[in-house]
Amino acid sequence: MNGSNEANSLLDGFSDYVEEIKDLLSMDIWNNVFLNCSKNEVMILWLLYRKNEVNMSEIAEYIHAPLNTATGIIGRMEKSDMVSRTRSKEDKRVVLITFSENGKLRFQQLMQQLMHYGVKIMGALSKDEIRAVESVMAKVKTVLQDEKKQEAKKSKVRKITIE
Repeated sequence: MNGSNEANSLLDGFSDYVEEIKDLLSMDIWNNVFLNCSKNEVMILWLLYRKNEVNMSEIAEYIHAPLNTATGIIGRMEKSDMVSRTRSKEDKRVVLITFSENGKLRFQQLMQQLMHYGVKIMGALSKDEIRAVESVMAKVKTVLQDEKKQEAKKSKVRKITIE
């Protein structure tokens, strides 16, 4: 079996697995507002979870997007009552982003649900199985890092000296 067939077989198996467990997860998780977020919105929420308060430049850097793109994303998130914008007390030019009360509550609820499932799943695994999961995760990370390096090599701009 070649790599492509193996990958398709693995994807089919994963798809079947998702179909089998989708109804087993709490409806609260499926209905959680965060599942309707874009990748960048989820990354911003994670950044806020870790730092509590960030400025627009930090957000743009974190999601690898221009400042105007980050500002648009924050605008949508503010309209959906997930985040709040305030001016820095030290420098009124700086806009700070924090969770809104609603956003903080919903994110905490999601984290509690995920932790509940995580604890249950880890409790059902033996030490050897946990080590195997850690090993697989490390290999996945390595493969993705290698792919990112390959992409970076391909996209390097060649500099030509003009005399």
